[in-house]
Amino acid sequence: MSLFRLRPSQASMVWLEPHRVHAGGQTLAMGAFPGEEDLAQILAQLPQGPTKWVVDDLWTPSLLLKDFVELPAGAEARDAFFRWRFAQHLALEEPQVVQALEVEESSWLLVGMSQTVREAWLQVALRVGRPIHALIPRWLWIYDRLCPALHAPGMLLSLAQDEDGYFTGTLVAWGRTLNLLRQWHEPASPEAWMEERILPTAAFLQRENRSPQELLIWGARTWPEGTLASRLLPLEIPAQEVL
Repeated sequence: MSLFRLRPSQASMVWLEPHRVHAGGQTLAMGAFPGEEDLAQILAQLPQGPTKWVVDDLWTPSLLLKDFVELPAGAEARDAFFRWRFAQHLALEEPQVVQALEVEESSWLLVGMSQTVREAWLQVALRVGRPIHALIPRWLWIYDRLCPALHAPGMLLSLAQDEDGYFTGTLVAWGRTLNLLRQWHEPASPEAWMEERILPTAAFLQRENRSPQELLIWGARTWPEGTLASRLLPLEIPAQEVL
């Protein structure tokens, strides 16, 4: 890196969800899962250089492990343990690439992705001169951007809408740090999300003395009112982000 660089390095954003891809400030409809040649054509329209990919939560599943007193010694043994625990808990048969992030002492966030899909995407991006600088789940990208403003316990809903107007996605909650994460593959209406997923989770947190003060929602333009104060987040997706 040049010592005389005056502007921070930028990465083009690539946003992948079922039925759509957003890149270069444009949103394009596509099949339920993007093909390699489709991605190559989309990437070729971006400026040459690094790309940052925000990927649908269900293509990059996450798991929050808490209250671990002891982990295997050594980085290789620990990585193998996390991969095993991730695949076992989520009942995944296909090999996964798993990244472990320590949330706090004895608490870990595991983020995984199909090894086959990840390698295919890396190769496509490299072939067209738009190498992948980072792959991150949608919920984590949203949560990271909100962190500086999160001063009270709350919940975040990260949603992807299907062609029928139903939603899949992730529900996370925090107090001092991230303390709960739940994901649903089954599409549901906003009303079903409220009654069957959000309110039971809020009741659980209340029993644990971690009552959320607000529900933040990304991915929907309207949402039914409930007993918990809610706020819709802006849906704008940047064309680039600073590395």
